[in-house]
Amino acid sequence: METKRLGRTDVEVTRLGFGGGPLGGLFAPLDDDTAAGALAAAWDGGIRYYDTSPHYGIGHSERRIGEFLRSRPRDSYVLSTKVGRLLIPQDPDGKPDPAGFHVPAAHRRVRDFTRDGIRRSVEDSLERMGLDRIDVLYLHDAEEYFDDALRDGYPALAQLRAEGIVGAIGAGMYDTALLTTLVRETDVDVVMQSGRHTLLDHSALDTFLPACEERGVSVIAASIFNSGLLAVPRPAEGAYFDYEAATPEVVERANRIADVCEAHGVTLPQAAMAFPLRHPAVAGIAVGMRSAEEARTNLESFAVKVPTQVWADLRAAGLVRPAAIRVD
Repeated sequence: METKRLGRTDVEVTRLGFGGGPLGGLFAPLDDDTAAGALAAAWDGGIRYYDTSPHYGIGHSERRIGEFLRSRPRDSYVLSTKVGRLLIPQDPDGKPDPAGFHVPAAHRRVRDFTRDGIRRSVEDSLERMGLDRIDVLYLHDAEEYFDDALRDGYPALAQLRAEGIVGAIGAGMYDTALLTTLVRETDVDVVMQSGRHTLLDHSALDTFLPACEERGVSVIAASIFNSGLLAVPRPAEGAYFDYEAATPEVVERANRIADVCEAHGVTLPQAAMAFPLRHPAVAGIAVGMRSAEEARTNLESFAVKVPTQVWADLRAAGLVRPAAIRVD
């Protein structure tokens, strides 16, 4: 699978990355065997970039990904995780995780973007995963703590990079205005941007993607299916968009995009995966996968070459902003 370098670092990621959120039991329970099957199918299909976080299932995703990757040569893959939440053990008392992951509440999350907190988070993650290093480290969900993340968190990451403990640093967030500030005011290498550079949401084009292109910062596009609406060939009423029920107008727009895709023999999910990669700042996409079947489906969709005329027709129909797609 094709790879891209992150910023000016030596870290290279496959253009399709494995998003570890579902391995934490996001939206539905997930057993270890099914999780292992998803990871194995992704590996067999050529994926060599794996992203996780302590937040995903309060450590379950990191544990599962680490267990899988320990049997692979360490230089054969790229691993990213995130900082900003420390996991503090507690008695679950029979309660589920309140953050939407279907796991027992055996830990509570404590937000911490201090230098000591970030170093402790890295040590905890390495212990959970059973690995000796992390390749990419992101400040995670720092929207409500942005001043702390910018003042304390970024310098802590920069120090870890200078010490050679991590190869590339950045942030994983959805707020493109704050990410633009981060890109312009710091020396990050990569940003994982969630849900704002998709077939249905082009707001990353306002300031964020131009800033990344100008500063030589790479982007990993996440949530490219906008919570599922773009993950099926024909979205129907009841589909989710940005974690909420999609409005009829959004569903109708998605189906109009699907019309254009089908006229050229491709599906909506195939176009949704290809779309972000049209921008020169985007190094890759990260897609959540919870089973071997999902992994194989995503790999098949990713391998499809979307005809250039699809992008031209979407622009002509006013379904995407002209700046969203640079037609060859």
